[in-house]
Amino acid sequence: MLTTQTRSLKPAEVKKGWVLIDADGLVLGRLAALVANRLRGKHKPQFTPHVDCGDHVVIINADKVRVTGNKAEQSVFYWHTGYPGGIKGRTVRERLEGRFPERVIEKAVERMITRGPLARRQMKNLHVYAGAEHPHAGAQPVALDVAALNRKNKLG
Repeated sequence: MLTTQTRSLKPAEVKKGWVLIDADGLVLGRLAALVANRLRGKHKPQFTPHVDCGDHVVIINADKVRVTGNKAEQSVFYWHTGYPGGIKGRTVRERLEGRFPERVIEKAVERMITRGPLARRQMKNLHVYAGAEHPHAGAQPVALDVAALNRKNKLG
């Protein structure tokens, strides 16, 4: 008799890998969706929703990520200073050309992951760098060619 059982992964059984993604010319939303799935572990057959079973993701060249259409000028990140009338905003272009361009990718990925304590733990596995250098070479991350997965993933 054949019985099928759903295996629930325990935190001690998780094997985390390291993935390296070059964001040069990639579309922001498509990259963020792929990275969010990698961080959650949904690409693995033993995915368990309540366990941090995703991989570590290293993204380089975050300052060269692209957005489609007019989103560079029309999409605005808002925040509030805490004072009356203290709402401020910056466009995606201003943030990419600013001091911390990697925060654009971090925020896009963060908004694609379910909120809660598990999401905050999974976001710590995301490592984003504006340039081509990263300090995670000792972990031997496997390069993932996102542009080859779908022709729409890369602009230009």
